[in-house]
Amino acid sequence: MTTKKQKLKPNCYNKLPRKVSQNEFNTFIKPCLTKAKSRQPNISYYKIFNYILYVLRTGMQWDELRPYRKEISWQAIYYHHNKWSKDGSYKRLFEHSIVTLDALGKLDLTILHGDGSNVVAKKGANKSVTAGTNIRKEKKY
Repeated sequence: MTTKKQKLKPNCYNKLPRKVSQNEFNTFIKPCLTKAKSRQPNISYYKIFNYILYVLRTGMQWDELRPYRKEISWQAIYYHHNKWSKDGSYKRLFEHSIVTLDALGKLDLTILHGDGSNVVAKKGANKSVTAGTNIRKEKKY
């Protein structure tokens, strides 16, 4: 008798989630999102959020999104994504996630990576702030 060993999948936390469960959405995400005052959606915010995750994961254009049985238009989904981006809902969600993970002891701060690709460089500066690194050759008078 031979038995097949099941392969254990390692936990991967560095990928975008494909879908969020209803319980996870109600517990962690929904409290951070603002609700529409003028435009109430025909479907739940849970489905809208999962459509947004799908677009972000696949990298598709918004107008190529085809919701299931045309339950909502891509414009309405984009409206909520744009609103949540501008009103700080995603920022609150990120901050809430950090606090929750830290409280549960699941936040690993042993390695932190900084991204310096968005640092503004002064065009007229002769010297760099970092010692020993010149941006341009100094002018001799």
